[in-house]
Amino acid sequence: MSVVDAVSTERSRAWDAEARKLIPGGVNSSTRKIDPPMVFERASGSRVWDADGREYIDYHAAFGPIVLGHCYSKVDSRVVETLGKLDIVGLGATELEIALARKLREHVPSAEAVHFCNSGSEATYNAVRLSRAVTGRKKLVKFQGCYHGWHDYLCMNIITPADKIGKPDPGSAGMMPEAIENTLVLTFNSVDELEETFRTQGSEIAAVILEPIPHNIGCVMPEPAFLQALRDLTTKHGSLLIFDEVITGFRHALGGYQSICGVTPDLSTFAKSMANGYPVAALCGKSEYMHRFATGGGDVFFAGTYNAHPLAMAASLATIEALESGEVYRHTFALGDRVRKGLQEIVDRLGIKAWATGFGSVVLLYFKEPGARNYTDLLACDMAADVSFRRGLLERGSLVLPMALKRVHISATHTEHDIDLFLEHAEDVLSSSRS
Repeated sequence: MSVVDAVSTERSRAWDAEARKLIPGGVNSSTRKIDPPMVFERASGSRVWDADGREYIDYHAAFGPIVLGHCYSKVDSRVVETLGKLDIVGLGATELEIALARKLREHVPSAEAVHFCNSGSEATYNAVRLSRAVTGRKKLVKFQGCYHGWHDYLCMNIITPADKIGKPDPGSAGMMPEAIENTLVLTFNSVDELEETFRTQGSEIAAVILEPIPHNIGCVMPEPAFLQALRDLTTKHGSLLIFDEVITGFRHALGGYQSICGVTPDLSTFAKSMANGYPVAALCGKSEYMHRFATGGGDVFFAGTYNAHPLAMAASLATIEALESGEVYRHTFALGDRVRKGLQEIVDRLGIKAWATGFGSVVLLYFKEPGARNYTDLLACDMAADVSFRRGLLERGSLVLPMALKRVHISATHTEHDIDLFLEHAEDVLSSSRS
């Protein structure tokens, strides 16, 4: 019997009905909507519980921030300790933000200087503004399938229908036409497209921004030649290279994916796993660019009442300290390998066309033949089968997002037993789909 079948959903539905009276759609982010509705009350380690008492093993991890586990004691204790002596002042600086900036400079190759804000979208917005000020240019290059936040500059061409590939695909009504027109969308891993774009428009391009691993469409790995071409071409044409490491940063390595691939961007954005779920983000970059901000005497405005909030700084410091031994990465990467291997063995045995892939603690199952260099390759996926698989996992007690192409996350508090249960749930769902 599934978890959903075993317990009434009455309280969750009642809370959802109340939420819909007060909050549009009952949720505060578009990607949180789910049917049947879910309302959560408690979280600890690798588990979460909803309003009806249903227990789930959490592989969603709030889209990735939970790298250590829910309510991780060393992080929460540091936050409580800080709360007992300091809240927001709004003038000057705190020792906490200085210490955290020092940590980022220690670990992140591109972090000669650091600014803190509250979300990945804020960080990428400021990176774009800075790049335009530095270069005096308007155009941006992004890649199909990459997501960089909700602002007009980059909220486009993410999960794009096949008939709109190669065309502007705005993510929202109300976006400024000028923003859309000045954003060029290219194919990930295509050196040819990149070279041709710079040959014809290089003098107009302020920056190229990308997720070094496009995790918003699962896990498409970058080819080394592509990353090197990005670095070479932006340098040659005087454009800035921005790595959006909001997802990859601190989940894959303390120095972000840039420390793994060996390509150092001009600017980088971080958030999510930096504070194990507390709201924080960072924009890092070369000093010559970062000191263009008004805070450093330049002419690019940077502000925010809650920037570098002491609680977020404390949570970030505690999270990074927990990651520094390397044990979390050894544990989560090993479990990730086990999940990928287990899923592939199941689908091969059942004769299902699917490919288990991912990187480190990120895992997913694409319902297609192995191999993908870009978003267009993923259009071959059986999206309906993907969603059905995820819904089946959710019904059995493995919390995942029931949306195609989305990733599974493993945290430090997941155990071998948790992985056994996940693979049992997966095999049960997939076997049922064959009957």
